[in-house]
Amino acid sequence: MSKFYARRRVSILAALTGLTASAALFNSPSASAALPTPVSAATARTYLASLTVAAEDRTGYDRDLFPHWITQSGTCNTRETVLKRDGSGVVTDSACAATSGSWYSVYDGATWTAASDLDIDHLVPLAEAWDSGADGWTTSRRQAFANDLTRPQLIAVTDNVNQAKGDQDPATWMPSRTAYRCTYVRAWVQVKYYYGLSVDSAEKSALTSYLSAC
Repeated sequence: MSKFYARRRVSILAALTGLTASAALFNSPSASAALPTPVSAATARTYLASLTVAAEDRTGYDRDLFPHWITQSGTCNTRETVLKRDGSGVVTDSACAATSGSWYSVYDGATWTAASDLDIDHLVPLAEAWDSGADGWTTSRRQAFANDLTRPQLIAVTDNVNQAKGDQDPATWMPSRTAYRCTYVRAWVQVKYYYGLSVDSAEKSALTSYLSAC
């Protein structure tokens, strides 16, 4: 084989290898949280304007008053269902526990390969809901809120980030990734509007400010 044809063959093989790699890149699933898409910023602003503004009251709050991680389907509870939804290449065992996969935390931009590194965040925290109206709900409604897969209320994120958030509202805590903040406040307002929850004055001011930039 001449040097010319040898070089040409190597060139063709390299090109094919590059195309194969590119195809794999475009076809590979993205490990990004699949939070149900919240309402638009314009709709969120309309919703926010209609929410009752009231002081918060945590009297009588107990996390156990919000039954959570109920069975969703088969052996899968709410946490396991969100982990499967929000991850990429998630493999589960017969008990629906995630044994492998990849998860991208939209709050901080970290990627994890162990389900134990993730918490399922209640975007509007349970204590926050209690403070703003859920104290008057039935247990069944609080259970629906704590396990809501339809509204943008549950999302898999880095565990210590979720723990740092705690029960704070947007007046005192927001995701460190600024690119996600518009989605976060739109989701927050949608959930509060759907469940008829109030906002306090500092919370409304913060939400108004963030939504104005969306």
